[in-house]
Amino acid sequence: MPAAVRLGLPDRGTFALAGAISILRARRSTLTALSFATIIALAWFAYAPGLSGGFLFDDYANLPALGAYGRIDNATAFLRYITSGAADPTGRPLALLSFLVDARNWPADPWPFKRTSVILHLANGTLLALVLLRLGRTLRGGPDRAGGTASTDAAAVLGAGLWTLHPLFLSTTLYVVQREAMLPATCILLGLLGYLHGRAKASADRGHGIGWAAASIVGFTLLGILCKANGALLPLLILTLEYALLDGVAPLPATSRGKSFRTMRRVLLAVPAAALIAYFVYAGARGLLAGSLADRPWTLGQRLLTEPRVLVDYLQLLWLPRPYSRGVFNDGYAASTGLLSPPSTLICIAVVVALLAFAVRVRRRHPALALAILFFFVGHLMESSVIAIELYFEHRNYVPSLLMFWPLALWLCAPAPVVSAGTQTESRAILFARRFLTVALPLLLAGLTYVGAGLWGNVADQGLLWAARNPDSPRAQAYAAQIEIARGHSPQAVARLRAALSAHPDEIQLGLNLVDAECASHIAPDMAAAATSLRTTRKLGRLAYDWIVQHLAALAATHCSALDLATLEHLVEAMGRNPQLARLPGRKQDVENLRGRIALRRNQGAEALVHFNAAFDADPSAASALQQAATLAAAGRPDLALLHLDHLDAAKARLRKPAFGMPAIHAWLLDRDGYWDGEARRLRGILGEDARHMPAPTP
Repeated sequence: MPAAVRLGLPDRGTFALAGAISILRARRSTLTALSFATIIALAWFAYAPGLSGGFLFDDYANLPALGAYGRIDNATAFLRYITSGAADPTGRPLALLSFLVDARNWPADPWPFKRTSVILHLANGTLLALVLLRLGRTLRGGPDRAGGTASTDAAAVLGAGLWTLHPLFLSTTLYVVQREAMLPATCILLGLLGYLHGRAKASADRGHGIGWAAASIVGFTLLGILCKANGALLPLLILTLEYALLDGVAPLPATSRGKSFRTMRRVLLAVPAAALIAYFVYAGARGLLAGSLADRPWTLGQRLLTEPRVLVDYLQLLWLPRPYSRGVFNDGYAASTGLLSPPSTLICIAVVVALLAFAVRVRRRHPALALAILFFFVGHLMESSVIAIELYFEHRNYVPSLLMFWPLALWLCAPAPVVSAGTQTESRAILFARRFLTVALPLLLAGLTYVGAGLWGNVADQGLLWAARNPDSPRAQAYAAQIEIARGHSPQAVARLRAALSAHPDEIQLGLNLVDAECASHIAPDMAAAATSLRTTRKLGRLAYDWIVQHLAALAATHCSALDLATLEHLVEAMGRNPQLARLPGRKQDVENLRGRIALRRNQGAEALVHFNAAFDADPSAASALQQAATLAAAGRPDLALLHLDHLDAAKARLRKPAFGMPAIHAWLLDRDGYWDGEARRLRGILGEDARHMPAPTP
């Protein structure tokens, strides 16, 4: 008997076999890494044409915060900026933080923002590949199981690659503000990785497994929420993972550590998930009882009927990819008003129910497929259910679709099945087709993304195409009309806007843009249509205020004789008759502010002061008072500006209280630093000096 055997040591053959296995694993890992590196390079190439595009829509509503308090180059400016968000109770500070990578002031160049977003998308694709590698090895029984790891590793690369290269995510990645949708995905993927690592340690009865899993759940859920509210879905998504796959293929051991892990799971997963579902039920019941929504053309009940249609449409976009889709203009998506209005409502409800039932039924035999289906629907719970946000946006698929292509990848990369005699049970044609698709699908998606990214790199052509693809979207038609006016094609813009207004007479962006288009075409503008839209719209936002202010400032230079001070005043009064003003203090403030500006144009200083004081009273804030005082001063009335600041001082007890959450923290920081008091003192000093040198005012 050899000495090695007597001593219980491995012989040379064992060492040789172990070495061979080690080399094969190293080669396999290298091949996996190279394959995914190729996909990442392909994705960068596909997205590159879109980097030259500009900012869009909500970018201009969010990114100017970079310059709101001056250049962000000190701790005070940083804290003011990072707490300035108003979306969600958290204000999404981590999303705001990410923008500092690209700029520290505003205005800024869009290219760095888009580059960073593309890099983040590629990083998310890499994290997804790591998650799928772990899931695949769990599915196949671990890395040492024959025939398992090679195919599942390849499937992980392919599944992550198909997601990374998919053209649907152009409207997430190249729309800068939607970094708020990308960062929660980063946190969710990191949370999944940490949880899977901790679970594997606990299953092997090794220490720190529970700590790893618990820290990942709590830490990355909190970080995800600080990016956007749907980061709160992480516990529910992990429970979905457990239900569909892990509990079936890798059950926790019946040891004390396994029992402890189950207890931790109940506390940190089941309790938050139950609380979230309870909130959805509560919000849904409350919304259904409330009936109509003040700023939406549909009820919550109609929204719930519509979302199955939306979800089926999302699935079509995922499985029938195209370079050009709806893009960011989805305000024309028609709500369902009944089970058969439109008829597709009932069909799509049936499809959603069938898919969910199918996933539950096959989760033991096809856990990866069940997981992909359930993960998709759970991922949409936040934005496609009872919360009364807009009906449809492509970027909402970024997280829900993470696992969508993994089952397909597992089938494509699976080894050819054989019988005991070594004969293949799969035809050569099918095997060839699987291998062909493994290469062809990533190339196809990359090509579609490259074509779509080219359009994202040209904002004007992009706007015209979106208008053609969204004929029922007032926003798309208004945006396309602006492009046509800028290109000198104002008659086309007039025709476009008149057609859109006939279908949507309450859309102020159509009515006001029509005035611009008709003036550019030397046509007497249709002020009646603009006034009607201002008086009847349910979406009375900031747009009308900004438009009227802009045209008031340009009165002296306008070439449109019909657009005079009296006409603008007529529009302001139409806006003032809108019934929505009763519930919108900010818009009531806008109307009084505009009345004050018009009075200043007429040299009616005392009347202007009355209106500016009324504007402040409508929605009292130090910011509005200082802005209005600056307007009075710019019009040559520093004396009236000082009186307006006196009105502010007398009404400090009535200043608007900030909303719960980050706005309250932001207000506290400004108060701590004495920001508004300091700005008021500085402005008073300037106004006092100007008032001493001004001539006697005209009564």
